[in-house]
Amino acid sequence: MTESELPEPLKAALDGFERYLVAERARSTHTIRAYRGDLESLLVFAVQEGVDSLADLDLGMLRRWLGNQSASGLSRATLARRAATARSFTSWAMREELLATDPALRLQAPKRDKTLPGVLQRQQIDRLFADLALQSATGDPLALRNRAMVEVLYATGLRVGEIASLDVDDLNAERRTLRVIGKGNKERTVPYGVPAAEAVQNWLTSGRPALAVANSGPALFLGARGHRIDQRQVRSVVGRLLQALGDTSATGPHALRHSAATHLLDGGADLRSVQEILGHNSLATTQIYTHVSVDRLRNSYQQAHPRA
Repeated sequence: MTESELPEPLKAALDGFERYLVAERARSTHTIRAYRGDLESLLVFAVQEGVDSLADLDLGMLRRWLGNQSASGLSRATLARRAATARSFTSWAMREELLATDPALRLQAPKRDKTLPGVLQRQQIDRLFADLALQSATGDPLALRNRAMVEVLYATGLRVGEIASLDVDDLNAERRTLRVIGKGNKERTVPYGVPAAEAVQNWLTSGRPALAVANSGPALFLGARGHRIDQRQVRSVVGRLLQALGDTSATGPHALRHSAATHLLDGGADLRSVQEILGHNSLATTQIYTHVSVDRLRNSYQQAHPRA
């Protein structure tokens, strides 16, 4: 069964919840797509269980849905998000008087796995940028773009969606800051350093003009055809560069975000400042990077102290 085959009342509720996420919660396009997919999965399962109106939703059915999802091999993180989607949906439906009681109040999902993020060592970062410098020395526009893009990713800890959506006028070259629109359309200002500034200037002077076309618009980073670079291209570029290092399990742009946060804390930055730079709503989200730093400290101690 697909979304188009849902009973009309359920399809109307699905569409209404999406409008709520857009208009009242200001969720990002990526988040809305994920939540809609979660809710579609729930409603399709409900129909297969004999439900044809929201009033028939109950806690047992919601638990069976999550159990079915778990049996299909979904990760704990995905199950946690799907449970959160269900709770958000039923809470909204209560406010809209589509439900008389909230069946998801006691709905629980497995806790997320507390895995530490992959982080590059300082010497790996040095090798990464040495390789990028050699590649960009040829003057190839794509190599200039890649160097500038990776410098900015590491300098600022931006998410992949945030760097893809940057415009030229988001740069303040004099103050070396970026205006970033993050999750929930929240705006923040992020500083960047001299190496990133030099790489971006080289890209803007010698790289971007060679790729730009009539409809490039204000996009800061462009693809080979002159259009705004997309997230898939950013992931591909960074993935190849990290793989070329040959001695790290870190993969993708998020590894640079993890590395930037960890290195800031290792260097003495306070947690609140790192939270602001990364655009985290909760300080608890930022605190995972302190765990990474403590683990490194413990490993160094065990290797170096004679009585460790």
